[in-house]
Amino acid sequence: MRMKWLAILGVLTALAVGEAAAQTPGFDTKAKQIYLVDAETGTVLFSRAENEPVPPASLAKLMAMEVVFEALDEGEVTPDTTFEVSEYAWRTGGAPSGTSTMFAPIKSRIRVADLVQGAIVQLANDACIILAEGMAGSEAAFAERMTKRARDLGMPVATFKNATGLPDPGNRMTMRELVTLSRHLYEAHRDRYRLYSQPDFEWNKIYQRNKNPLLAAIIGVDGLATGFAEGFGFSVAASMKRGDRRVYLAMGGLASEKERIEESRRVLEWAMTNFEKRRIFAGGETIGEASVYGGAAGRVALVAAEPLDVLLPVDNPERLTARIVYKWPLNAPVAAGQEVGVVKLWNGEKLIKEVPVHTAKAVETGTLTSRALDALQELLFFWL
Repeated sequence: MRMKWLAILGVLTALAVGEAAAQTPGFDTKAKQIYLVDAETGTVLFSRAENEPVPPASLAKLMAMEVVFEALDEGEVTPDTTFEVSEYAWRTGGAPSGTSTMFAPIKSRIRVADLVQGAIVQLANDACIILAEGMAGSEAAFAERMTKRARDLGMPVATFKNATGLPDPGNRMTMRELVTLSRHLYEAHRDRYRLYSQPDFEWNKIYQRNKNPLLAAIIGVDGLATGFAEGFGFSVAASMKRGDRRVYLAMGGLASEKERIEESRRVLEWAMTNFEKRRIFAGGETIGEASVYGGAAGRVALVAAEPLDVLLPVDNPERLTARIVYKWPLNAPVAAGQEVGVVKLWNGEKLIKEVPVHTAKAVETGTLTSRALDALQELLFFWL
């Protein structure tokens, strides 16, 4: 039997507006993977291989900290809870490891508040492992919790085998997921997010500066972290605020630390200076119609659930198309304000934004005659 899914109802409008996706003429980046999003409108400003799984390296610590933040919010642990430094944590992520560390002494006990600062400011591997073992019993169990939490946040690919991002073939994330996670950390954990811009941290008489070089190199960057994976290059997840605007950036596949800083500066400056906000649809505005099966009326108007704003380049007019996607036909009765699909904004083959659409009014069940005519129409549509 044929699938009754109408992928695209039709082109609603074609506007003389700008391209806002990866093929923006005159601009490119050396990043192999990138996802750049405007915070307010959700417009995708630039993307390339954003759904390609790559090793997150130290960016996995963003997910580890989200799990810890949730545990703090829910009272599972408190800032003053202490965890013991195991020999495994000391050897794998501490002084003997030669990796980023807060130099936690073996068998000592450390407060959660200090471990969180060590993990964020110093990208300390020992801090992440100590938290993982203290909260879940083992690093492996905590990594499973990280993966589950990623699914809860709408990240279908992200998978973790440890709490640190140290090399493991099972660790993977996408640039899209890194932006999702960065945005969530800022919006859901605003008070703790400020730690990502904390300039330094001194613990146990050991002073270390923040490991994120973008904080000092780019005005307006207030987080989050960087990473490096052998064979995959240098990566970054960053958030930048300037005036009333905030953007989220995730990039990977860069050749060096120097290139990571230069490309981050160039991409973020471009995002902040080359776009303007345009309103495509107002909230509650009728933007199309949907067919109704078995109803007193054969069609119902659809309205945008919220204002649909996008950022568009100020000097590159192109064509933007909007399309409604819904399961055809709607079955009566249909309630007023019922969410039935989404309106998607496309630039070429690039989806830059989507918002829900709702029915403008109710449609009651029709008469027996009208239902019979609808059934005949459906039969003819699908089988002739």
